[in-house]
Amino acid sequence: MLAKAVLSLGLWLWFAVGQDTPEPGPQLPISNTEGDLLFLLDSSASVSHYEFSRVKEFMWDLLQPFTFGPKDVQTSIIHISTTPTMEFPFNQHLSGGSLKQAIRNTQQLMGDTNTGKALSFAKEKLFSREAGARPDVPKVLVWVTDGFSTDDISEPMQLLKDMGVTVFIVSTGRWNLMELSAAASQPPDKHLHFVDVDDLPIITKELRDGILGVIQANRLHAVDITSSSFQLMWPKLLSQETGYYTLEYVPTDDPARKRTNQVSGAHTSLVLSNLAPETTYEVVLIPESNVHYFPPQTTRVTTLPEEISPAQVLISESGPRSFHVSWAPMLDSVMGYQILYGPLPGNSVKVLEVDGRHNSTVVENLSPNSTYLVTVTAIYRSGKEKSLSALACTLEESSKVKHLRFEDMGPNSLRASWDSADGDVVGYRVRCRRQTGPSSLLSVSPQVHSVLLTDLPSGTTNQVCVKPVYRSQPGQSLCRTVHMQPATEAQGYRHRRRA
Repeated sequence: MLAKAVLSLGLWLWFAVGQDTPEPGPQLPISNTEGDLLFLLDSSASVSHYEFSRVKEFMWDLLQPFTFGPKDVQTSIIHISTTPTMEFPFNQHLSGGSLKQAIRNTQQLMGDTNTGKALSFAKEKLFSREAGARPDVPKVLVWVTDGFSTDDISEPMQLLKDMGVTVFIVSTGRWNLMELSAAASQPPDKHLHFVDVDDLPIITKELRDGILGVIQANRLHAVDITSSSFQLMWPKLLSQETGYYTLEYVPTDDPARKRTNQVSGAHTSLVLSNLAPETTYEVVLIPESNVHYFPPQTTRVTTLPEEISPAQVLISESGPRSFHVSWAPMLDSVMGYQILYGPLPGNSVKVLEVDGRHNSTVVENLSPNSTYLVTVTAIYRSGKEKSLSALACTLEESSKVKHLRFEDMGPNSLRASWDSADGDVVGYRVRCRRQTGPSSLLSVSPQVHSVLLTDLPSGTTNQVCVKPVYRSQPGQSLCRTVHMQPATEAQGYRHRRRA
């Protein structure tokens, strides 16, 4: 593995051998959901264009993982304005791409904040076939508000909730807590969110999980999907005494690999494991009962691609005698990690053992100004191993000068002096930034630890920085400000100047 590593030098770097840096992927799709989801969008003049655009981004982020269609999720938008307006009906956009574009094209209407009228309009459309709503599916209202309304909301909101609508409220303003708590579905801590408009992403997952709890279809579905397993869940149809369930599952591309499990009628879930990665399985649940007939339920589940750890290795926080190593992703299938490190060139290698529950460690007791090859090896519970390497460079022992001080040498000049920096210094650079007049830059040899600075007008404040120069690394500047005394105070004597 070490011989194959392609190495790039730097103060800190990471790379993956044989593969590109993985980009963050889209959210995993959420299926087995069924419901009509209506957004009540504050489109009035009380909302700035910036806030309106941020709310639109939030809406799409919230919806993006869902599956849309006549037997899945349908969504619509109603504008809060002087007159409520439907942006599009529930059954118009039944794909993620179409819905994303429709949200992006949504324009702010301005006008008054007549939220009560919009709620009454929403009540009509949530149960209207003309608006594409479906009978007998869960109804969810998500109201995003800046905390202001010109009309009463209590009565129309209560009518919606009485008809079975679950109400989630996201307030980006400072409206009355008691009023919004009464308007949201109960309990408020699960249905009401107060957040600044720039912090909407913080609540996205929590709100999505709340919606999912309402519209999760009451049928056979899979959760906790991995590359080799998933958990099947189904509604309680039988009992221990009235029958049992037969579960059949088979890869859609290989019917000969069909497998069957049986569980008692008391079960409502089962974990299927030892599955092939990136494979679609056809699953059939057959309730077997001598009392009632229950039709079989089916679903399709696709396992995830096989994850490999480590896929990334990062070297950071380099110092003269230590650096920090981290890696990703973290997988339950990894029992532990071995971190091998040694200087280049050389054959000396040391090993650190790290528990599989951690994805970083600090490597210490290193030599300054040295290059190390670091190899992270994941040891899987199956006995397999996977390695990835990166280069790390320690810094020189010190890269900063010490004790920068100043001495008056006349009305408009002073001497700057300093103690030498540690390490193999090849010179120093002294920069003077004058309050008036041009800045100056001086370079001196490593044996010189002072310079004379001139043309510093009296009464001015100037900044002086001294930086050591190294062959293998940049030095760190030490800067001080110095004030030149007014001419009347400086005449006739010389004194030591304080920074």
